[in-house]
Amino acid sequence: MSAPGTAPGATAALVVRGALAVRTGPGATEGEAGGDVVVGRDGRVRAVGAAPAAAVAGAELLDATGCVVTPGLVNAHHHLLQTAFRTLPGTRGVPMRRWLDLMGAAYRRAGVDAELVGAAARAGLAEALLSGVTTVADHHLTWPASLGPADTVDLAVAAAGAADELGARLVLVRGTAGDDPEAAALSADAIAAALVGDAPDGDGLDGHGRGGVRADGGVQVAVGPAGVHSDREATFRLLGEVAARRGLRRRTQANEQVDVAAALERYGRRPLDLLDEWGWLAPDVTVAHLCDVTDAEIDRLAASGAHATHAPGCDVPMGWGVAPVARLLAAGIGVGLGTSGGGSNDAGHLLADARLAMQVSALVGRQLTARELLDAATAGSAGGLGRPELGRLEPGSAADLCVWDVGGAADAGVADPVAGLLWASPGRRPRHVVVGGRVVVRDGRLVTADERDLARGLSRRLARVAA
Repeated sequence: MSAPGTAPGATAALVVRGALAVRTGPGATEGEAGGDVVVGRDGRVRAVGAAPAAAVAGAELLDATGCVVTPGLVNAHHHLLQTAFRTLPGTRGVPMRRWLDLMGAAYRRAGVDAELVGAAARAGLAEALLSGVTTVADHHLTWPASLGPADTVDLAVAAAGAADELGARLVLVRGTAGDDPEAAALSADAIAAALVGDAPDGDGLDGHGRGGVRADGGVQVAVGPAGVHSDREATFRLLGEVAARRGLRRRTQANEQVDVAAALERYGRRPLDLLDEWGWLAPDVTVAHLCDVTDAEIDRLAASGAHATHAPGCDVPMGWGVAPVARLLAAGIGVGLGTSGGGSNDAGHLLADARLAMQVSALVGRQLTARELLDAATAGSAGGLGRPELGRLEPGSAADLCVWDVGGAADAGVADPVAGLLWASPGRRPRHVVVGGRVVVRDGRLVTADERDLARGLSRRLARVAA
């Protein structure tokens, strides 16, 4: 099938050739047919299936023999700065209040600046691409109080620059964690202006967060208080005003361990009660974690049109809970998948976290299937970002894709190679990764950088702190 308005025989820019199976997105039939993915010069998918000879002529060919092709994974919830703060002593298996204090102390010792943000983002985004993640939503919460609103732009530019260097897509979420509400709103406005410019007339007025994306689709800006445990009503309302004016998506965290306790102590109410009252349950809002939710709260989320993000790689090993994903899906809530940050997860490997989500799902309800989790890590996450062109491989979709080799020993005996992506080989890496029709990982290596150089760059910055 070819994209509307595109001649089937037209020359393509890239053809991913001879896949064993292609997972195009939610609703695809079991036992997906293999074949080719044809990519146009505009970086969009033209067709999936058998590529006509005329399309192949002159196109770059990417061998997918013996491989499964999927949409590029979309990490809906990360904290890239925490890539610099993995396995800190004392931060594992502790209550969330204690963890927050320890992480805050680590940030202060390091001195968060544009250099550190850029180095952590390069390492974190390299890890993402090398594990099949083509889009990362970076909920950046640490903005030194000494920085004025204009100065915070330097930190955002450093993260966006890292994404551009490596060829990843970045959603920079101007977060807050107890920041001054007015300063945070001014900062969010300045960051949006610097990274994506002014929204076209009307885009900021529809209440669905359809703006905030750079013209080439590589950078998006959103806003997001850390949660009611750290931010007051004024912060939510002022950032909400920036989002409405600029058409930005809104994101926050709710119903994790500390969030529920803090809301009850401070307000005598639960977090989702407050978010609803403050105007933060709506179709342009995505709520991460949701480990402790009642059936009535799930119904409220569903009625609001808000999206959810599951982060099992953080919440499960830290003992903070397990989101009831099957119940959320059954209620009609769009569910994405995120890793959260290195301070609690230590890894940015979204496919491994999809596997974990699948394995623990039966503890809180129905056993989820591999395809449900793969869809959550692609189209589900993209839906929460307001980016329907991502997370799918259909005519007209962005050509973000992964080529997974399933011919090795870890996949021997696997009857269903698509399900095997999750059930087998927990540390699986893709052979090739394509973003917007551009190959950014080839034969398991970054195209534009050396991953060891990026790791050394972050280590050098952190060594100055230790000294």
